[in-house]
Amino acid sequence: MATVKEERWQRDRDAFEAQCKKMNVDCVITVADNSPDRQANDVDNLLTQKVDVLVIAPQDATQAASMVDKAKMQGVPVISYDRLINSDKIDLYISHQVPIIGRKIAEYALQKVPKGNYVIVNGASTDNNAHIMNKEYLAVLKPAIDRGDVVIKSEQFIPDWKPELALNFAENALTQNNDDIQAFIVSNDGMAGGVVNALTKKGLAGKIVVTGQDADKRALQSIAEGKQSMTVYKPIIPLADAAVEAAIKLAKKEKLNTTPFKKDDESKEVPAILLEVVTVDKGNLMETVIKDGYAKYEDVFLNVPEIDRPKK
Repeated sequence: MATVKEERWQRDRDAFEAQCKKMNVDCVITVADNSPDRQANDVDNLLTQKVDVLVIAPQDATQAASMVDKAKMQGVPVISYDRLINSDKIDLYISHQVPIIGRKIAEYALQKVPKGNYVIVNGASTDNNAHIMNKEYLAVLKPAIDRGDVVIKSEQFIPDWKPELALNFAENALTQNNDDIQAFIVSNDGMAGGVVNALTKKGLAGKIVVTGQDADKRALQSIAEGKQSMTVYKPIIPLADAAVEAAIKLAKKEKLNTTPFKKDDESKEVPAILLEVVTVDKGNLMETVIKDGYAKYEDVFLNVPEIDRPKK
């Protein structure tokens, strides 16, 4: 793993371990703390331990390709988990529907703000997911941009998806545009929290659309409070379960049921399993994350007066 700093990745780790235990297989989980060099060292150590399969959530999609090469030289299958590695040698790319996530985020923003000034807060430039989503944002927004209805005032890829850097970027974007921004398209909930903090300082929280992804607890609370506008809910347990099951099949040299995927026209296809995602906003919290048991009612509406909470 690249990181477990975000709640989302903690859920992945726990779900992966639980499914391994359920399937009675051993798993060793390493965490690189957002360091590609440390992740490369982790992979070297795991290969020395003669693991049967490597499941990599890459910190740097390009540097991780060399890890795939090393594994393949030793005959070890590689699964690219959630984030796509820049290699056509991987045995499986398993994730949620990243292009669909990008489209859902941009479509939501456009529905709420059909005309206005936008700021785009992308994820890390080293993460393919950030680029795939950005491509979809621009595809959705292009007709509105061409009409002059939407203007992209500022855009940036945020190193390591860091919330504090997203906050700084949002503050600068607001200052440079005299607060005349109607929507922040933000690629995950951690960074959305940073943007909401920037808006709160200026008394603008809840007045400007802020998107997100991951359905983190704090983001769900922020949505319930009316500060963050939406998130994309990606059920983690099914993803981790499918990854473990695929790893077992690869170890046994069994065939996987996959569909081809490529991130752009220049890339080669890789076998993929892509899970569905759900748009969540204040209007469907009860029917989505709470109904699924992903989040607790008491946690989500913690900061909402009881009189304003929906019925259980």
